[in-house]
Amino acid sequence: MTRLGMAAARVTRFELQLLEKMWQLGPCSVREIQESLSEKNRPAYTTVQTIVYRMEEKGSVQRTRKIGNAHVFEAVFTRKAVYRRLVGDLLDLFGGSTEPVMSHLIETGKLTLADVRTIERKLSLKEGK
Repeated sequence: MTRLGMAAARVTRFELQLLEKMWQLGPCSVREIQESLSEKNRPAYTTVQTIVYRMEEKGSVQRTRKIGNAHVFEAVFTRKAVYRRLVGDLLDLFGGSTEPVMSHLIETGKLTLADVRTIERKLSLKEGK
């Protein structure tokens, strides 16, 4: 399974949390992932191990090598690919319409005028191509 030509796998919230750690750490062991999580409410090693193995079965992560008894894993997909999939899934819930999402972001103050200006610049560049 490669990064090219393949849609990012669907991930759960906890899987996304583990992927975030893997993107930060680079290739890492289950122990490194588990220890990088916040001490408050940190899941047990075996919980993280189980989820990482499930993610491997789903094709979200892959083993790259073994050091002693520890397998080293890395994310198969980039952060951008996973985010693109999550946003696409969200928009699918609204029939592809961005309006409900944008309205919510504005109402909750999560979308600022500076954000809109950045988006306008990106749109202008994209339309100019």
